[in-house]
Parts: sequence; C-alpha cells; structure tokens
Amino acid sequence: MRAVVQRVSSGSVTIDEKVVGRIKKGLVILLGVKNGDTEEDAKFIADKCVNLRIFSDAEGKFNLSALDVGGELLVISQFTLYGNTRKGRRPSFVDAAHPEISEPLYLKFVEFLKQSGLKVATGEFGAMMLVEINNDGPVTILVESKE
Repeated sequence: MRAVVQRVSSGSVTIDEKVVGRIKKGLVILLGVKNGDTEEDAKFIADKCVNLRIFSDAEGKFNLSALDVGGELLVISQFTLYGNTRKGRRPSFVDAAHPEISEPLYLKFVEFLKQSGLKVATGEFGAMMLVEINNDGPVTILVESKE
C-alpha cells in the first residue's frame, strides 16, 4: 500500500461540480492499493499517517503530528500511484489491485483513520474527481507499507 501524504492549509474534492469532501489544516492522503495488500497494510499506513510528525512546533521543527495539532484528513483513492513507467510512455497499472480488492481496503483504511478521532473526509472510490490541494510548505511524504 502506498500513500502520498501532503500537509495542507486546506483541501477539497469535487465530483460533478459538487464538493463532496473538504478539510481545513491537516493532511490530504492519496492512497494506492497494490496486489497482495491486506488489512494489516491499511492499519499500518493509517497509523503512520496520523502519527507522522510533519507539523511544526513553536521552534519551527517537525515535531507534531496531525493528532497533536487536531488536523483534518482528506482521503482520495488513487490507483495511479502504482503506475509503472519503466517501459514505454504509457504507464502500466498491473501492480494496482482490482477494485473488488482495493475498495474494501480503502474503506478499511478510512475506518482506521476515523478511529483516531480526527475529522476524516473522502472522495468517492472510482469516481472522476477534481482534487484541490493547498500544500503547506510544500510538504509531501511518501509512505509505503512494504518495500
């Protein structure tokens, strides 16, 4: 499982011209599910995301997590995170899990995040979405459950 985690001042997701998820200060998490991923991967990534110390303390050092600052979370499913571009010019998505596998794991990931007590907003699995990300920093971290 792979997550691109961005520290944001705000973020939103729009589907068919309707905002379906919006957050203020917090994290936008783009989540990709790979063949072979399990609930354990979802739990690992969720725990890593909420505890990732990428918010600044009073001295400007990355010492605070989303939990520490009461950050909000916006989760977007994104199979393209497993696009392989080693050959040719068109990405291959053979490593990305099929929807019947990835959707339940995506939903489980969201459930694990909600257990943190933080506000969690989402897009819609499989939908064409317009995602607005106001990256703060910019700070962008790649988190993977397996090497």
